[in-house]
Amino acid sequence: MADATTAAATAGSSAASAPAAAPSGNFLTSMLGENSGFLENPLFTGGMGLMVLGAVVALGRTGIVQGSQFLQRQLLVDLEIASKDRSYAWFLEWMSHHPQRSSRHLAVQTTVKQHASGSFTTQFSLVPGPGRHLIRYKGAFMLVKRERSNRLLDMNSGSPFETITLTTLYRDRYVFQELLAEAQQRAQKMQAGKTVIYTSFGPEWRPFGQPRRKRELDSVILDKGVSESIVEDVNDFLKNSQWYHDRGIPYRRGYLLYGPPGSGKSSFIQALAGELDYNICILNLAEATLTDDRLNHLMNHVPERTFLLLEDIDSAFNERKQSADQGYHSGVTFSGLLNALDGVASAEERIIFMTTNHPERLDPALIRPGRVDFKECIDNATEYQAEKMFMRFFPGEEKLCNEFIQTLKANNKLVSTAQMQGLFVMNKTDPVGAIHMAQYLPENEGTPSPASEPPVHKGV
Repeated sequence: MADATTAAATAGSSAASAPAAAPSGNFLTSMLGENSGFLENPLFTGGMGLMVLGAVVALGRTGIVQGSQFLQRQLLVDLEIASKDRSYAWFLEWMSHHPQRSSRHLAVQTTVKQHASGSFTTQFSLVPGPGRHLIRYKGAFMLVKRERSNRLLDMNSGSPFETITLTTLYRDRYVFQELLAEAQQRAQKMQAGKTVIYTSFGPEWRPFGQPRRKRELDSVILDKGVSESIVEDVNDFLKNSQWYHDRGIPYRRGYLLYGPPGSGKSSFIQALAGELDYNICILNLAEATLTDDRLNHLMNHVPERTFLLLEDIDSAFNERKQSADQGYHSGVTFSGLLNALDGVASAEERIIFMTTNHPERLDPALIRPGRVDFKECIDNATEYQAEKMFMRFFPGEEKLCNEFIQTLKANNKLVSTAQMQGLFVMNKTDPVGAIHMAQYLPENEGTPSPASEPPVHKGV
């Protein structure tokens, strides 16, 4: 009995002194073994803790990023304006004068204007440069991001493409439309009372320099009745669009002004544009990079209320012929010009002005009705023009005006209005000096001979 009791006690003591067995589901114990010391090593356990903490932080960061992206998609809205869009320049101009803006990156736009005296006036405008800007517009905060591409270039100008991205709360998305409308109104206000001159820039029209102050129509003195005749015809065309549509006639009108250089052809077109509140697109047909396709595209995308002006139309193809003899071939063909003027793909609601010093060089196919509907000779100065111009520069000097005209007659010279204007500018306050210098004016080119004058087509 005692032996049995002693054996049981010994067994119990042995069981109590033996280490507790690890749980069968412990992964680390099963991998490292019961006798491994890693679990008791503080460096190991600390490293494992950092790994677990890093995994938790990474998962949390991913969750935060995804959550912020989700909230951004739900709460924010973006508006992108590309540099090729017309509103791009409008917005930059608008933002440069916006009072509630925070800009740390600025760019300068320099405007240089030369005056008649030869002096220059320079104006600097600070506009938002590439980077991030913050503005507040009608109570809405807006992040403005201007980016410049380092890889994409405008093949026509060589300058990098740019974009402006506006970001605001989704609830304030209505401000985008109001902001752009305000920027457009500001741009139009800056051009009010002025004529915008466009030139071709690749496949599009772009303003050339600053808008010009509108020239008064009566400041260009043509021979008696000439100005009135052209103005009447243009106005008649503009108010008879329905008449053209009802009869299936293409609603476009072509004008040819011909005569010696300095007679006022281009000046009159600019003054007429100002009178009718139109702008002018100038297209150089002798441009080396101009092709038939690009010519057709430009002529079909003239801005609204804009004259298309083809100056010195006779010299374009004459220069091409000379260049071809020297091994140079231009992209525009004569047939390409004719198709652009009145081909199947030609535009409607268009007014084209052509000028030339030598109408006898023009191909009859170019100046036939449908392509050129109104032809007018703008010639050297007549007695009527000389009198009007003298009295405009020296009002109240009727007696000296008669003397000036007699001086011109005595020398029997053909002079242009540009020559007389230059003479009067040199003698601003000295009409006697102008009369004295009039006898030394060089003779200008003569008027086209009657045999070379193209017929005049007037009316609708």
